Parts: sequence; C-alpha cells; structure tokens
Amino acid sequence: MTDFQDCLTQSYPAVPGSLPIARRAVARLARAAGANEEQIGEIRLAVSEALTNVILHAYCDEQGQIHVTAVVVGGELWLVVADDGGGLRANSEKAGLGLGLALIAQVSDELTIARRPCGGTEIRIRFRLRRAASDRAARVAARPGSRLRSSPSSPAPLRS
Repeated sequence: MTDFQDCLTQSYPAVPGSLPIARRAVARLARAAGANEEQIGEIRLAVSEALTNVILHAYCDEQGQIHVTAVVVGGELWLVVADDGGGLRANSEKAGLGLGLALIAQVSDELTIARRPCGGTEIRIRFRLRRAASDRAARVAARPGSRLRSSPSSPAPLRS
C-alpha cells in the first residue's frame, strides 16, 4: 500500500503556459514515488520535450489538448503524452522535430512513439526509478536481520 497518489491523468490546453504546470505535476508524482533528484531533473526534461512537441507540431496552429498520464508501477514511472492532432510528420515545416525525442531517449529507459487509433500521436516514456539514498537506507534497515538501526533508541537485533 502506498501513501502517495500513484497516478496522474490530466489534459491541458496545447499552449506554452501548460508546460510548467504539467511538468510540476509529473515531477511531484516522481518525487512522491521516491525518485532521486537527478532523475527528477531527467523526468522534467522528458516531460518538457514531449509537451513541446505537441505544442509546436500537433495542431498546426489550431487549438487542441495535451493528454498526460503518469503511473507508478513496480518501481517504474510510465509516462504517456498524447494529442489528438495530425501526428508527427517527417516533412514538418517547423524546425526541431526529432531533437527533443533524442533527448527523451537519452534520459529515459524506454521511448515509444505510436499513432493513436483515434488520431494524433502518443509518446510513451518509461523510467526505472532510482531511489533517493535515504530511501535505500530505510529499505535496508527494514529488512529482517538488518544490522542498520531504524532509530537510535531501538537497536536492531543481531543474529548469530
């Protein structure tokens, strides 16, 4: 059982002002799941790049939505950024398509780009969460037979 919200599902207008709001929401989820600060920075970068792709390329100067889903399962953060637009096009007139995707691939453990059956594009990003050092120490201390102390006032039992 977890004491944090392990799922985020939210839609935002495909405008630059939505980027910091969505990025903060996903970073908050990753932090609550125990990701270390370095990885939270990488997750924020991936969210920024994926959302920027939607804002710049999905709707051809028309209004639209960015759909963000983030789920923590089995020590992994799965992030899906989707749109209902025209999809990624190799011959896009706007510069930069592909550079952000390369950055996402570099900082994540898996990147998949798919055409949505209902139209648009879905970017799926997976991160194996790297726990903060204090979380690792707490997990070790909680193991049966651990010699690490969970609190200074109650010594851990030593086994022979």
